[in-house]
This record gives sequence, C-alpha cells and structure tokens, in this order.
Amino acid sequence: MTGDNRVGMAMKYLLVASTEACSGKSAVILGIADRLQEKGIEIAYTQPVVSGNAANPLTQGSDVQLMAQALSLPPERLGLPLLVLDAARSIDRVTGADTQDYAKLLQANVRQLPGSLTILEGGANLHEGSLFDLATAQVAQSLDAGVLLVNRYDPISSIDLLLSAQQQLGKRLLGCVINDIPRDRVESVQTTLVPYLEQSGIPVFGIVHRNGLLRSVTVKQLVAQLDAEVLCRPDRLDLMVESLSIGAMNVNSALEYFRRGNNMAVVTGGDRADIQLAALETSTQCLILTGHLAPQPFIVSRAEDLEIPILSVDLDTLTTVEIIDRAFGQVRLQESIKINCARELFGNHCEVDRLISLLGI
Repeated sequence: MTGDNRVGMAMKYLLVASTEACSGKSAVILGIADRLQEKGIEIAYTQPVVSGNAANPLTQGSDVQLMAQALSLPPERLGLPLLVLDAARSIDRVTGADTQDYAKLLQANVRQLPGSLTILEGGANLHEGSLFDLATAQVAQSLDAGVLLVNRYDPISSIDLLLSAQQQLGKRLLGCVINDIPRDRVESVQTTLVPYLEQSGIPVFGIVHRNGLLRSVTVKQLVAQLDAEVLCRPDRLDLMVESLSIGAMNVNSALEYFRRGNNMAVVTGGDRADIQLAALETSTQCLILTGHLAPQPFIVSRAEDLEIPILSVDLDTLTTVEIIDRAFGQVRLQESIKINCARELFGNHCEVDRLISLLGI
C-alpha cells in the first residue's frame, strides 16, 4: 500500500498537526513555507485553536506574529485564532453557554484568505479542540484539508502514534515529518522506520536530527521560570542555554563532566565555590545557585569578566532542576537565531517537491 493516493487532487488547505505537544509544528511550517515561497507559491497562515490566556493573538511572541514576520505575510493572509482554549471557555461549552458553530466559523474565516495554499497550524495534539469541533480530524473534514503530521521521535511510541493517527485521519493524512531524532539514531530511522511507514501508507517527507539550538531557552526565560535573582551580568540574559548540568560531585569529576557539555546552565549549591569556578571555565551560559546563598566575591568577579550571568534561587536543587526541565519541554520559536535555524534545518530536510506533488499545486 502506498500513501500517495491523493496525487493530482488540487488542495488549497494544508493542516500541519502533531501527535503530541511540542513536536515542532511551527519549525516545520517555517521550513516548508519558506521553500514554497521560493517556488512562487503564495501562502496564507492561520491557527484556529490556541491554548492559554492570549488576549491578543497578534501580540509579540504569538505564533501568528511569528509567521507574519518570518514569512513576510501581509495582514490579509493571516487568519486570527477562532478559539483561545481555557477552563472558562470549556465550561461555557459544556453548560451550553457557548453554542457557536465553530465548523462553519472556521470555513467562513479560512475560505476568505487569499493565496494558492493556506497553511493551518493544528493544536497541541490530535484531540485538542474536540469539544468545539476543532480537533485535527474535524478541521480536516470541514475544509477538505490534507494533513501533515509532525512526530517527535521516540523509539517506542512513534510508530504507534503515527499508525493511530492514520486510522483517525484516513486519506486526509498526506504523510509525516519525524523530528528531534538523536544523531546516533538517524541512520536506524532511515533504514528501518521510514521503509515501514512508507509501506504502511504513511509517506515520510522528512527526518530531522536533534538540534540543540532549537531546544534551547534563554537565560531570561530561566530567570522568569525560577523567579531568580540576577547577581551579575543582567545584560547577558539573552544567552541561549542548550543543556542542563548539575554540580554535585567533587571538583575533578565536575570539571570532566562540564567539559562534555555545551552552552550549559549549571545548577549547584551557593556554597560550592570550587564547582562554580570549574563551571565558569567551561561552556557555561549561566550559573544557578540554590539555597539562596551568596557566592564568593571572586566568583562574581570571574563571572563578570567572562560575561556569564549568575542566578540565585530560593529553591532546592531537585525543584530547580524540575522547573528547568519543564522549561526545555515548552520551548517556543521566538528568537531570530532560532527562526533562521528552523528555516534552514527543516527546509533542507523536508521533501517539499514531493509534498507539492501530493497537494496538486
């Protein structure tokens, strides 16, 4: 069985969805849209459902604003979200206070967008928006859209998630992009997983290796998440943190450990001057000192010279690490360096010509 059973059927809508949250939909859209524009294909963009309490979806940092700027889209080619999901909105729907026909609203809003192809960004997973008839399968059905799935690679769950999605979406599933593959697993994915999916009727338009920059957060974001006090170099909070290291061993072991890291945030006790100094001499973007203990003056002086921020938190090490891990798991494309990286990485690793053929444009 092959997945190219829609070849030649002209499609005006492409829904880029994901099997689970934080899989890389926006990055895939940037890479694909950039290549489509290079080929002279006029695109529009919309995101029907957003999560949280975004009062204005066009504010700085929103996905709509990101696409508008990165792809130079004029306002008439941008569709505003129909629904901002939060607890109050869900209660209104369940109790009957919200009786809006979102399927019809979606059709009315999206069909007025000009261009050869409208790219829709799906929800956090295939089910988000179900209560409002705006889940992935429902949106695809309403618009007769093709669906491109983005899957964050997992050696156990990826196949199950993609096969399950195929059962839900049927012929509307155009194929998938497998993202965030550890570099030492790329060859295995290419030789085993890809052939299996292709034979199962799920074309694979791209396999993309893990990229530290795209998974990174700024020191400023860590300050906000940790409610940290900045002890030095507040002018360097734009540094990008790609990995987390914990300094809880002897200094010789720590130095060897830190040397293997890249663009790290190092979490250690405020009283561990030996560990702090070792971290400063390696690829460290910020020091995070737990226990709300002040560092030694010579540590602050060295950090000032090296332009490395020191943060102090009134938390234990375990809690600090858990918060930082969550921050890495909720990374968004905001910084221009990330946007350019995503544009190049996904544009170079996705078979855009094959996708165009399936779309019939």
